[in-house]
Amino acid sequence: MIDIDPIHAAQTYEFAGQDVPSLLRQRAANQAERPALIWEPKSGIEAVWTYRQLDEESDEIAAGLCARGVQKGDRVLIHADNCPETILVFYACAKIGAVSVVTNTRCVAADIRYFAEHTNAVLAITQPKYAPLVLSNAQTCRSVFVTSTDSGVTPELDRIPDACESFEALYGDASMAPARDPEPMLPVGIMYTSGTTSRPKAVVHTHANALWAGRMSTASMDYRSSDKFLAFLPLFHVNAMGWGVWGSLGVGAALVLQPKFSSSRFWEVIQKHQVTHCSVVSFVFKAIAAYPVPEQHSLRVLAMGVIVPEIGEWLKVRPYACWGMTEMVSNATRSCEFQEYPRNSIGKPVPGYNLAIVNPETGELCGEGETGELWVHGTRGVTIFLEYFDNEEANEKAFTKNGWFKTGDWVRLGPEGNFFFCDRDKDVLKVGGENVSALEVENCVREVPGVSDVAVVAKHHSMLDMVSVAFIEASVDSEAQQEELKSRILEHCKEKLADFKAPRAVYLIDALPRGTMDKVTKTELRQMAESMPSID
Repeated sequence: MIDIDPIHAAQTYEFAGQDVPSLLRQRAANQAERPALIWEPKSGIEAVWTYRQLDEESDEIAAGLCARGVQKGDRVLIHADNCPETILVFYACAKIGAVSVVTNTRCVAADIRYFAEHTNAVLAITQPKYAPLVLSNAQTCRSVFVTSTDSGVTPELDRIPDACESFEALYGDASMAPARDPEPMLPVGIMYTSGTTSRPKAVVHTHANALWAGRMSTASMDYRSSDKFLAFLPLFHVNAMGWGVWGSLGVGAALVLQPKFSSSRFWEVIQKHQVTHCSVVSFVFKAIAAYPVPEQHSLRVLAMGVIVPEIGEWLKVRPYACWGMTEMVSNATRSCEFQEYPRNSIGKPVPGYNLAIVNPETGELCGEGETGELWVHGTRGVTIFLEYFDNEEANEKAFTKNGWFKTGDWVRLGPEGNFFFCDRDKDVLKVGGENVSALEVENCVREVPGVSDVAVVAKHHSMLDMVSVAFIEASVDSEAQQEELKSRILEHCKEKLADFKAPRAVYLIDALPRGTMDKVTKTELRQMAESMPSID
């Protein structure tokens, strides 16, 4: 019997003749005047694109990109806070067959340099406040195009650097936009994710990945064409891109986009646009607690990671539990309105994913109540990401020989098949929704003279849930020298690392606790960190 490759089968049948541009054009033809994108900037002056307008304007940008030499397979760097231009360029690149590399705007110069060099990006799109940073560090890019505002805010710069061009100069003749046959397995986007190594890994998503997210995440959340999804989480994360952009396209719904989260405008924007769906991270709940919940509001479903019944009752909304990661494209567990779920459950497996909880020491499957590493099996390039770009070592480490993806997240199976999240890989910290590599922070701290050894762990924080803190073995004696070393470490990390990565506190210690194989016992350090004074 012939052994059929599931990726080839998906391209041949499940997504035959389909990709992101073909779906956008279908929406433009059949739902031409339905709102596709509603831009709600800080100023409150909104802008609206219908599906027809979104299709036509992305055609103009695609023509302009082609005129600048962007070809199928090229990578285009997008370094911007949430703004309509990111979505327009994403669709324009998809029409060419180019790949959007959407990067974290909290990154520093070295990160931008690495992103551009690693992907060999040929062109960059950014905003005025980031233009000098991108221009100086995205050395592979032939041109840097800069938007007229910083996500709707008048820029502080009097003018953009001379070597940059205005975003408006990128528009071309829509009739010259490229036409190509749909290729569902063609890469459409790259997102960088911090793993357990010092260098971020580049997660490659295909057109089929985007279409899959548009089908499955919306079905899980009961997201319909008449609904509206509010996105204020950053588009450089799969949460907002997968559920917000790809999900809205998938069902022909409207995406309401904000530059960033605003606690004071949370309910205002929901009521103004009759938003039905939203995804949040934990700090949102703390931030909106000071504002009254409207007696009647349109919000129907709130994606919030785990089931916490009190939050649903407080906000008068159905909590949607889920687990996912950049590599999953969409969420691989979910709750649904037809069942009851225990507190803190992340739901049950989503159709299309096989899940296993594995004891990494023995390779055996864990039973109910046992904690192990979550492994996911799916079709690469469809239900899970295609690959880590230009990183065979990471690909080989992440996948087993028979295709299981090792997530690095620890979970346990509870009664009635409910999954519960326990912890992330011991060397990955979760700071305000951002993954932070402890190794990257440790390597930065080691650059400071006087540091003998260092270990970085997470400490609870009132708003961000977790922040990184550093325990130091130091070759200094006096109290004054110790305080001076702490200050130098904090300043060095602030300069070299993105703000969410930099440690918030430094603790000097005589000797780092160590266990078998001389490995630092970070569990003990985490306990020590929690005993220290709270961090503002």
